[in-house]
Amino acid sequence: MARFGRVATAMVTPFDVDGELDVDAAVALAKFLVMEGNEGLVVVGTTGESATLSIDEKLTLFEAVSAAVTVPVVGGTTGSNTRQDMGLTAEASKLGLAGILAVAPYYNRPSQTGFELHFRAIASATDLPVMLYDIPKRTGRKVSTETLIRLANDVDNIVALKDAAGDPSETAKVIARTADDFEVYSGDSPMNLPLLAVGAVGLVGVCTHWAAPDHVQMLNAWAAGDIAATQRHNQRLIESYVFEGNDDAPNPVQPKVMMQTLGHEVGACRLPMGPAPEGTDAAARSVYERLVASRA
Repeated sequence: MARFGRVATAMVTPFDVDGELDVDAAVALAKFLVMEGNEGLVVVGTTGESATLSIDEKLTLFEAVSAAVTVPVVGGTTGSNTRQDMGLTAEASKLGLAGILAVAPYYNRPSQTGFELHFRAIASATDLPVMLYDIPKRTGRKVSTETLIRLANDVDNIVALKDAAGDPSETAKVIARTADDFEVYSGDSPMNLPLLAVGAVGLVGVCTHWAAPDHVQMLNAWAAGDIAATQRHNQRLIESYVFEGNDDAPNPVQPKVMMQTLGHEVGACRLPMGPAPEGTDAAARSVYERLVASRA
């Protein structure tokens, strides 16, 4: 199971000092993340500032990162324009990706019928496996449990769900009523352990940028049936979960500062995300130092 890797990072997109796409930095970051223990990568997701990237920039990232690493690379190809998203999905599918990430259309707040028809259209534009992404906090509306179950059971290449809806009881229903090979990944770090408990196979993280080894340890403990050790690793990671983002500095503002602090030239976020608040770099160093100290 976990065709996209038990521990995968939703990768930030590096920009240079002028705010232009830095492909070399993206390749270097991808290789670092794999070296740290990530078993998969997601590029051009919302953490990758997908809404601020041009189609050409997205295609460039898909091709460059897929060629740079040997782990599965999933590409975020969708937004709120189904017809355009189908075209990008078809083009992206030629560039070495292992799968497509299809986020629920945001701002539009479609009906459940609209969600379903959108996702069916995206899946029809590719032969690659598709991971649905439900994150109502950012999109404005949840994809219902019934819609998710119907898509998973009816569409052959819809094979996974990145779940950031924050309701493990509903996730449990999805897992119970879909095929054994339909995979759920936690897409919200504080929910990693609760979603593992109801049957998730892995996670697509953000603090995995700097804490991949700790997540691997947690997943290994879980696979070994050592619940107490799993809980200890999760507790060590709580501060990193919290650091991922807040109202003053939403994801990916703080993760980018963390990576800069660790020596990775990823640049600042493009507007409208805005600059990091004063003191974020010092907070990043403190979070990382305490995490490393807890590994002993």
